[in-house]
Amino acid sequence: MSPQDPPSDQTKPDDVSDLPHDSGPAGGWGSLKGIARIFGDQWPSPTVTDTLRRLNKPGGTMCASCAWPKPANYHAFEFCENGAKATIWESTSARCTPDFWDDHTVSALRDWADHDLESTGRLTAPMRYDADTDRYVKVSWDEAFSEIGTILKGLPPEEVVFYSSGHAGLEAAYLWALMARAYGNNNLPQSSNMCHETTSVGLTKVIGSPVGTVIWEDLEQTDCFFFFGQNPGTNSPRFLHPLKAAKDRGAKIVTFNPVREQGLISFVDPQDLHAMTTGEATVISDQYHQLRGGSDIAAILGICKAVIEADDAIGGVIDWAFINEHTQGFEDFIDFARTTPWQAICAECGLPESDLRDAARVYMQAERVIGVYGMGLTQQTHGSWNIGMLTNLLMLRGNIGRPGAGICPVRGHSNVQGQRTVGIAEKTKLIPMDKLRNLFGFEPPQQDGLHIVDAAQGLIDGTVKAMVCLGGNLMRALPDTDRLEQAWPRQRLSVMISTKLNRSHLYPGQSAYILPCLTRSEVDDQESGNQWITIEDSFSMIHGSRGHRKPASPDLKSELAITCGIARAITPANPALTWEAWQADYARVRDLIEATYPDDFKDMNARMNQPGGFWRGNPAHERVWKTDSGKAEFTVPDKLNALDFDDAPGRFRLLTMRSNDQFNTTIYGYSDRFRGIEGTRDVLLMNPEDMAEAGLSHGDIVSLVGDAADGLPRRLDGLSVVHFDLPRGTVGSYYPECNVLIPVGLHDQLSKTPASKGVPVRIQATRPTA
Repeated sequence: MSPQDPPSDQTKPDDVSDLPHDSGPAGGWGSLKGIARIFGDQWPSPTVTDTLRRLNKPGGTMCASCAWPKPANYHAFEFCENGAKATIWESTSARCTPDFWDDHTVSALRDWADHDLESTGRLTAPMRYDADTDRYVKVSWDEAFSEIGTILKGLPPEEVVFYSSGHAGLEAAYLWALMARAYGNNNLPQSSNMCHETTSVGLTKVIGSPVGTVIWEDLEQTDCFFFFGQNPGTNSPRFLHPLKAAKDRGAKIVTFNPVREQGLISFVDPQDLHAMTTGEATVISDQYHQLRGGSDIAAILGICKAVIEADDAIGGVIDWAFINEHTQGFEDFIDFARTTPWQAICAECGLPESDLRDAARVYMQAERVIGVYGMGLTQQTHGSWNIGMLTNLLMLRGNIGRPGAGICPVRGHSNVQGQRTVGIAEKTKLIPMDKLRNLFGFEPPQQDGLHIVDAAQGLIDGTVKAMVCLGGNLMRALPDTDRLEQAWPRQRLSVMISTKLNRSHLYPGQSAYILPCLTRSEVDDQESGNQWITIEDSFSMIHGSRGHRKPASPDLKSELAITCGIARAITPANPALTWEAWQADYARVRDLIEATYPDDFKDMNARMNQPGGFWRGNPAHERVWKTDSGKAEFTVPDKLNALDFDDAPGRFRLLTMRSNDQFNTTIYGYSDRFRGIEGTRDVLLMNPEDMAEAGLSHGDIVSLVGDAADGLPRRLDGLSVVHFDLPRGTVGSYYPECNVLIPVGLHDQLSKTPASKGVPVRIQATRPTA
């Protein structure tokens, strides 16, 4: 299919009755075939092989996919299947030029699938929406910046939002935040608001750190991993290498997840010739416990209860020295664990007491334990309780702040953590406003800005009049899709800094611009030469990155250059705001980052390219607790699950999931081989017993209907039921399609992270498969 042809239904059949369920290992030949398929689909520039060779190595390009750390002792190929797909996807030979709009209107493109929109190729020139023709038309960069500036200067600052995805480097992110504050607001939501803001808020509350405590050396020393709600096979495949190394030296891995994710079951290392030749797989999880969606609190409490009972019986199990010296609130927690009946714990999580005791036995036998989690814990209405409970478990045996142990949230986007570090935050308490005042000679705004959930509600209410987006596909990524599609065009202005066409471009504001940017792997040639940028990984390591490929179009600008162009148009004249000089030499921006955050970024320019990156430090890693009490805090949840609704006849707990063929809202194709889903994304994964009770058969076509407390109608039609190994009462379907079912107001109560892993739904049968 030509990238500019209309989408075809041939790739997404209605009938999925013959879908196989692939039980093969992660990695191996399946991974290589997946890469080859995307390569053949995109026909990227031949230079992509050189980019892949340099990926995640000193002097090369840091992967634009996940935020998994880059080891100092790197492999010959330091990329995974998803990293290769992301690199190939952005290196495509297809181009979405201004001529594309001669044959397509914005309204007509709304019927295209996400995959087909991005398959039109790289955007090549800045574009402005023309309402009379319902098309985008080419505009010069100077015109775009001037017109955007005129509109923004005419709006009250509180009505404007400056969103950023997790892609841009630290330099562009720092200037983006500076631009917003010089303009007059702290409306700086970021993609972490939708995934790991629960970590930033929840971990800060209990250990005083907004990020995980683990570094690379801890992975090499640990005796045991406990996984909760994280899937390395799809979301961070390079994690599988240290997991295999841990298994080879005898470490144990215990997994809790409603879904049996193949990456946590078995793995064949594609860089191991013997394994590839023989198919010999490493068994990853020693125990795999499929708990009910949203019930991690109960499962973790059961493990803690077993540990406490063992200490009561024989002593020497709990690390009392650590608890007495370093923690607060233990008495309330131990009383909660002792008085909560096993029957209540097991009824909630759906696991027998014996399973929880088996997990506790592994935990007690291990000297050093790392607790790993992902969005399966953060995206719940009480996700902060989940994180508090996992921290409770680790603290019982002193497994935070010593070698080989700690808490390890695995971030999604490549620089999502780093952007927060350098100032993209809506909360003023997180920003050294005095430093900004002294460095730049203006008074930064002191009022907290809008979280992304507040911004979405503001769009719906009409109080937000402009969205300026540094990357991302925000309208597709946010909950309440139908309401946002109605609200987005009512804005006075929408600006999208993008590499490819996406659905957010198809609902333009009254004035709307698409500003095309370079990718990370392309040469960023400024006055002082090809520029370095920096990113921060999940372990708080800072890495330099530089592109080597020729840009897809001579009319592209870097994210930092676009930021400076907008900033010049909207910020007051100020001799200290030298946007032109910063654009000419990014090293000057790194000097500003160091001046603003000297403890984290000392000698940044000198250290950014050292192998493995440089660590910006973490007090909790050294058992220094930056909490209100000065100690690590045990917490007690109000109930045994992290949901805001009760079970009821016909009500299910929906988990939204990502396929093996996607990254965030980017859909590379229709192959989710680990789940056996091929050729479609329109599926509802369901327990066979639940199917029988509901009178459904494999392949029936159903609708999911939202069952949230606000009572507003929400539905997703045309889903084929697939019998799947899930706990009873839990169903699964794909993100972002399921965002239509999630209310903006359904979010973690502490951090406002959308609760995409615990959505109340009902199922309505539409028709059986013919």
